[in-house]
Amino acid sequence: MARVFSGIQPSGELHLGNYLGAVRTWVDLQSRHECYFCVVDLHAITQPYEPASLASRTLEMAIGLLACGLDPERCTLFVQSHVPEHSELSWLLNVVTPLGELERQTQFKDKAQRQESVPAGLLNYPVLQAADILLYHATLVPVGEDQVQHLELSREIARRWNARFGRDFFAEPQPLLSGTKRLLGLDGQAKMSKSLGNTIGLFESPEAIWEKLRPAATDPARKTRKDPGNPDLCNVFTIHQGFSPAEVQQEVAQKCRTAGWGCLDCKRVLADRMIADLAPIRERAAELRAHPDRVREILMTGAQKARVVASRTVAEVRAAMGFLPGA
Repeated sequence: MARVFSGIQPSGELHLGNYLGAVRTWVDLQSRHECYFCVVDLHAITQPYEPASLASRTLEMAIGLLACGLDPERCTLFVQSHVPEHSELSWLLNVVTPLGELERQTQFKDKAQRQESVPAGLLNYPVLQAADILLYHATLVPVGEDQVQHLELSREIARRWNARFGRDFFAEPQPLLSGTKRLLGLDGQAKMSKSLGNTIGLFESPEAIWEKLRPAATDPARKTRKDPGNPDLCNVFTIHQGFSPAEVQQEVAQKCRTAGWGCLDCKRVLADRMIADLAPIRERAAELRAHPDRVREILMTGAQKARVVASRTVAEVRAAMGFLPGA
């Protein structure tokens, strides 16, 4: 089996964008590949954050992943900072990473523009990302379109380290692009983000789901109920593709193009599908929250399994780089 690595920042509660864009794919992959999934808390601290809530957000993210269907018997689920080899390998990879490549990263440029003082951690974010992947010799990395540039840098870092230290040690990871169409927020403008308030949490009540979905942006051409629309231009229809079966999607598309119903009718069908699909996930999350020690035990066991691979990788990297062995 191919080895897969992917991570998610501990933003707290999972939302619709996380689920459709990544987590549902992870659940499917764990039955076909050897998978390492990680709550990347070290990445989270490259942006301003509240220290008092980091641990609770990390635990809540793990609860969400387990509730969505990640099975610790079929994958390795852990917290990034519980495996110190992530930090060590990141530092060792810095020596072969060109500064110019880091400065050209689109996400760095976008985020740096919004900060008066840019921390070095933001610049080196992709090096830590490369370390996350290369530490486990992952050959497949499920990514969205916005992460392809970072993954290409991981491949470049692997090539440069292999060339510098004379070993064909690190494989170049390949992207595994999600089949899900790019999902915008409910405003139809920006990427789904909890901080922008343009998404729906997976564990929200049915009433809250409907209240948030009802005003969501649709095809701008549908100014009135009688105006026909184009489902290919409608973000709500993109969400339908994540929850509704093919026959429902066909009906939604046909009624949109012919003005057979209004956007509110379309959203009501979607809300019912979402509420039904998310109900068992919400129930599993509630059960896990009632037993947090069980979740912590899963994470610690996952970290122990991850360190078996991670420590072996770092030991070989140290040897190749010429470090004096320790006790």
